[in-house]
Amino acid sequence: MKPTLLVLAAGMGSRYGGLKQMDSLGPNGETIIDYSVHDAVEAGFGKIVYIVREFFKEEFKESVIRKYGKMKSPDGTPVQFDFVTQELYKVPEGTSYNPQREKPWGTAHAVLMAKDVIDTPFAVINGDDYYGKESFAALGKWLGSHNGEKGLYCMVGFRLANTLSPSGGVSRGICQTDNAGFLTQVEENHDIVRNPDGTVTGHPFKGETKTFADSTAVSMNMWGFTPDYFTESENIFKDFLKENSNELKAEFYIPSVVDRLIKSGKARCKVLDTPCEWFGVTFKEDKPVVMAKFKELTEKGVYPSPLFSHNEGMDINKNE
Repeated sequence: MKPTLLVLAAGMGSRYGGLKQMDSLGPNGETIIDYSVHDAVEAGFGKIVYIVREFFKEEFKESVIRKYGKMKSPDGTPVQFDFVTQELYKVPEGTSYNPQREKPWGTAHAVLMAKDVIDTPFAVINGDDYYGKESFAALGKWLGSHNGEKGLYCMVGFRLANTLSPSGGVSRGICQTDNAGFLTQVEENHDIVRNPDGTVTGHPFKGETKTFADSTAVSMNMWGFTPDYFTESENIFKDFLKENSNELKAEFYIPSVVDRLIKSGKARCKVLDTPCEWFGVTFKEDKPVVMAKFKELTEKGVYPSPLFSHNEGMDINKNE
């Protein structure tokens, strides 16, 4: 059974100034998500699920179907697509939250939105991050050969130095592993920057400043799970809501869920290495840098131009 790719594309892009998941960045108007889909299908993924917001769902869906709605896997089978929305009110039955809250619940909540449309091992990625071909190849291979064991997950680990933004501080899940390459701890750190003296520093939840080595393994929200993750995560989300019911900004993060499952003995998470450089559009200033990188990758022949052929698209008017 082919794995599924779950794309988190519901972010509002407050720091970016717009819907970056729909912004044209490639030489022929491609979005970052388009490159991820291309690499994922090439790596053996058979279904793509997008988490979006209701207000732009139809526009987003039409764009996807028009560009590659008839795409086929390397073995000739059609790629499947699904679209699910993340909204603030979508919380487990019997839970409550502050009615004044406007901020979404975060990445781990977004993943839960797909629990009814995924029944295979699946990957989770951000819609505004570029991960690289080798990253998808490693993840697709691992998920494609999964033995079905519950609680056996994976994460693609990037080197911190390959994930920094020249435009400002970033948030990263700082990872530690055991001798067998399994994750032992992941801690979300914020405002990670390279300082003028060359050091890299960031701030965990507790507020203190930490210094990190360039080679530190970090999570870029590129995970591999099995469907049992949904049940475990939803239980943790219920606890989160009990503790944060009156909070207006507290968020439910994937690294926090994985960390709790590991420490409770309910899960193991293999860290897969990747040589790839990450890049993305956190800030508006990142856009020209990302556009230049996609132009370079295209000129080097890493990607075709255009990324998708005309016969992979679908006439929306005939397929409503």
